[in-house]
Order: sequence, then C-alpha cells, then structure tokens
Amino acid sequence: MLQLVVERFTSLFILDRYFSYQIWRFVTALFLHGSFSHLIVNVFALMLFGTILESFIGSRKFILIFFSSGIIANIIAVNFYPASLGASGAIYGILGALVILRPMLIVWVYGLPMPMFVAGIVWAANDLIGLFLPSDIGHIAHLSGIAVGAIFGLFYREAIIRREKSEKVRLHEGYMRRWEEVYLK
Repeated sequence: MLQLVVERFTSLFILDRYFSYQIWRFVTALFLHGSFSHLIVNVFALMLFGTILESFIGSRKFILIFFSSGIIANIIAVNFYPASLGASGAIYGILGALVILRPMLIVWVYGLPMPMFVAGIVWAANDLIGLFLPSDIGHIAHLSGIAVGAIFGLFYREAIIRREKSEKVRLHEGYMRRWEEVYLK
C-alpha cells in the first residue's frame, strides 16, 4: 500500500546498484513488489509451499532459508538488472529446498499434477528460457533463489539422515537394554 500512496517510497527501499551502503535494502527489497499480481502470486506460493516446508523443517530453519535465498537472489540479480525487488528469490528458495527434501510431493503446475522434483525442473527450465525473452521478470533472481534453496535442502537432508540414523541406534540400544533387564535377571 505504501508503494502506491507514498511518492518515492520504493526508491528508498529497493535494492539497486546505487544503494550507497544502506544495508537495510537487502531486506526491505524483499517486501516491495512491482505489481499487485506479483504480490498475490508470491503470497499464494508462500502460503502453499511455505507452510509445507515450515512444517517439515521448523520455523527457524524456514526463516533462514527464506531470508538467505531472497537476499542472495536479489544481490545476484542486481548485477544483471538495474534494480531488484520482491520475494520471488525467497519463494524459489523455498521451492528449491522442497525439491531436495520432499522430491515426491505431488504438486500442481500449469494444471498438471507432478512430483516436486519435476515441478522444480519445469520452473527452472521456464526461467532459463525466460532469460532469452524480453520481460520485466527477474529470471536470474528465480534461478539464484532455487539454487540457494537447494543447497540448504541438501544440508538439511544430510542432517535429517544423520538424526534418523542416530535415533535408530538409540532405539536399538534401548530395546537391547530392556531385553537384558527382562531376560537376564
């Protein structure tokens, strides 16, 4: 709303090449949007995919992925475009993490059900093609975000695998202790 009402609001908080060391722009640019439809699509994707990822990895890790993906994607994008704004890089970071952590999750893309890993390939391919077509979409931010999210996903997947292995060992040790207590008295 402030972008529409307050003149020069966007220029104060957007991440551009001339940000003059105003580091808050790395974060504030995530909350600006180029159009109302851009905002609606991001909010919808955040509600849908964000709730899935957050329920799987927890709020703290989710927030880390969201902000890291968004900030890094905007920093990369501003090197290719005059300015970068919006949370699309952060949303794609969520998608990238889900591709790694829940690859067989069925999602609808362009009206078709498909596993999350196939959807990730479709979204990435769409942005790769978009790099060569004139538009005002930050395809580089999308690709950067999905890459950052996938890296986080790989890291968290390894942590989940290690935790599950240690829980199996603990379960096995606990079972053996109970067996010893019962049968070796």
